[in-house]
Amino acid sequence: MSDITYGNVATFDTRPDKSIPMESPLSVAYHKGSVPQPSQNSRVQLEEKPFLGQLILRGGAIVLDEAVREVLGINLPGRPLGLVHDESGERSVQWMSPDEWLVVVPGGEEFDLENRLRERLGDAHFAIVNVSGAQTLIELTGDKAREVLMKSVPYDVHPSNFPVGKAVSVVFAKSSAILRRPSEERYELVLRRSFADYCYRWLLDAGEEYGIGVKR
Repeated sequence: MSDITYGNVATFDTRPDKSIPMESPLSVAYHKGSVPQPSQNSRVQLEEKPFLGQLILRGGAIVLDEAVREVLGINLPGRPLGLVHDESGERSVQWMSPDEWLVVVPGGEEFDLENRLRERLGDAHFAIVNVSGAQTLIELTGDKAREVLMKSVPYDVHPSNFPVGKAVSVVFAKSSAILRRPSEERYELVLRRSFADYCYRWLLDAGEEYGIGVKR
């Protein structure tokens, strides 16, 4: 792991020097558990989006907004529980608390993004933590996706309370998750790696009556 210095800000290249095979948090479930294939009768579809880059940003909203807009081309969400995407839909920033945001980008971009943000922020008071290896993202689509969520979380997911562009931390079954709604037809669950297998099996059970299928 090499040391890189920008002025007074020390940053680190956390990528390993050698190529190491990666396994998604659901790899064991895929190999040893049930993986129902999508069919014409599937009214819910589940797809893991593994290996995304995920950074937690903490600091003052004004200074972070300027840096994120300059480096990533996205403004911080303008309201609590907000979720914003870039034009491609591949990069997002989510409000987590008054001084905390979750940034999700395609896998591999997070290393350069972190260093560019550190360089841009300079001596400002901030913290950036790479949580990519600790979390995974599951996408739910289909006309019965909301019904599956209604079985799984106590939060009110009716569109009047959970519109597009909203993201909340929720109790999921007997664990926890971040629930996001990036579009009308799609929901996302950001899960801790240690909970991923349990949540996957729960979703398969909750979606069985709707013919849930798993995209791989």
